[in-house]
Amino acid sequence: MELGLKDRRAIVTGGSKGLGFAIAQELIREGATVRICARNPEEVAAAVDRLGEQAGGQAIDVRDASQLSTYMTWAAESMGGIDILVNNAGGAHPGSFEALSDESLLADFNIKVHSWFRAVKAALPWLRLSPAPRVINIGSVYARMPDFRFFSTTVNRAAGLNLTKALAQELADDRILVNAVNIGCVETPQWANIHQKRAPEKSADEFFAELAADEIPLARFGKPEEVSGIVAFLASDRASYITGASIDVAGGMGRYA
Repeated sequence: MELGLKDRRAIVTGGSKGLGFAIAQELIREGATVRICARNPEEVAAAVDRLGEQAGGQAIDVRDASQLSTYMTWAAESMGGIDILVNNAGGAHPGSFEALSDESLLADFNIKVHSWFRAVKAALPWLRLSPAPRVINIGSVYARMPDFRFFSTTVNRAAGLNLTKALAQELADDRILVNAVNIGCVETPQWANIHQKRAPEKSADEFFAELAADEIPLARFGKPEEVSGIVAFLASDRASYITGASIDVAGGMGRYA
């Protein structure tokens, strides 16, 4: 399938590893130019080197408004514009309501909701100039499937889902398509943190196998490349009539209609 992404200009936050790296790689394979960001300078440099000449990147913290704004300007100017914004940066703050601190809840909000808000605002002048502007937010099935063990994720991902849908309505007049991809259990570095918080007494293999058997109808974790394809599709010309959508890529997770 020809997606029509050749020479499109994309930004992927949290793009140095895991799902973000897979998304950046997928877009580049389809002919796009990509700029990534993440917090660790060494990881950003290594990712850019692996992605090749169509990639560039900077080390920033997307929770810092000044850093994010400066990065967006640099990325847009270095590519000659922005056509695609993928809000993928995330972090894991697992725990129940009683175990969760104020600081963890707010840190989660800042990276999973506020950074999306700021990133879209910073990219908006360039997106309005694009012939095919797209915003794709990487969320979670927990946005619609509350789980007290992931209290902060459940609360903040619900906010992110509504942010996505509200943006899709408001930006429709600018032809900017805004969609969400909701993941479940995908093999990313965040799950090492969740493992240590929830069941440090178990081996990683034991913890992930039990979780998959209990939570996922397909009984396995997903791989980043099983998610990156739908992101590329939503960024493409083939998805030109899809906006405000929330698409689960989660092996059957998501106990809702």
